[in-house]
Amino acid sequence: MKSKKLEEIVIAPAVKSKQGSTVVYLTFLPGSELLRIADIRRLQRDKNHQLEGFQRPEIRDHVNEIAQYLDNGGTLFPNAIILALESTVKFDGSRGGRAEVTVKDAALGRLHIPVREEGQRLAWIVDGQQRSLALSKSKNPSLVVPVVAFETNSIQVQREQFILVNRAKPLPQRLIDELLPETQGISLPRDLTARQIPSELCNMLNSHELSPMRGLIKRSSSEANGTGVVTDTAILDMIKRSLNNPNGALADFKALGKEADDANSMLQTLVDFWSAVRETFPDAWGRPPSESRLMHSAGIAAMGDLMDRISARATTRKSQREFFVAELARIKKDCAWTEGVWKGWDRAWDEIQNTPQDIKLLSQVLVQLYAQKIKR
Repeated sequence: MKSKKLEEIVIAPAVKSKQGSTVVYLTFLPGSELLRIADIRRLQRDKNHQLEGFQRPEIRDHVNEIAQYLDNGGTLFPNAIILALESTVKFDGSRGGRAEVTVKDAALGRLHIPVREEGQRLAWIVDGQQRSLALSKSKNPSLVVPVVAFETNSIQVQREQFILVNRAKPLPQRLIDELLPETQGISLPRDLTARQIPSELCNMLNSHELSPMRGLIKRSSSEANGTGVVTDTAILDMIKRSLNNPNGALADFKALGKEADDANSMLQTLVDFWSAVRETFPDAWGRPPSESRLMHSAGIAAMGDLMDRISARATTRKSQREFFVAELARIKKDCAWTEGVWKGWDRAWDEIQNTPQDIKLLSQVLVQLYAQKIKR
């Protein structure tokens, strides 16, 4: 009978402490060991459109630059790698009496982390994936680097720390926006909390089975698959404009006092309006911005402003979609989304650019067209 193969364990000297209720470790590890004990959770969506992971794609040039520095004799590497650890990791304290120290509530000992196959590891890299990849490629595998690790079994906590750690770095805003809805219930800075609702609405527009934009929105997690025609930035900006407009279609559903935001009603309004847009302009719908300015950032923003104007005339929210269809029909023949020239502006359809000036002018043209039709 074959004996069971012993699991390889990396044992490192460590200091154990607590921040609140979370166990935190400070240790040092050879750079070559990091990707043997820790996984990188890439940002992607599963078959049910649920968000997985949080890390952006590898930046090869950056990784190669760090590896080259290490290979050319670079030995100073003081920036700590931050890991999340499952609470099942083992820590044994030093034997004997505790030495007199100034800092209390800190125990010296050894941290035991098993070496496992990718996807089965007990540690995940929260910050420092590019550095970890470079260290794994370096010809100097014995270089020891500082590591800060905290225990958690929650992917939400890992995402929260990833966002907070990278706030001062050039982390793509689109990546932060997509991660924000997955951090509900966690204390975030006020400016990030205000962006949770727009990002959650963007997620729902891209995944809800009744949404006309299902699968059409480009998010950071789907760019590798080449899906979508509308950038999430355009959708987020359109939603924020409506929320921040006192007379906006979505502003009525914002929280008042201790009441929570009515996100369901916001989503229903967006689905009803953009379903009406799809029905009114079927030939311009779902095409790349280069073929249809309706799906262009300028078109999304301008139509969002028109949504606010039309909603202001509604006397009831019943049959909202039918109301939007009837109102959009007033301007249908005057729009130049895929060909022709915009009347009163003398601009060809494909000359509209994603600039504040063009967005403002296109919005004014649409609103004025609508106002003129109403008067008639």
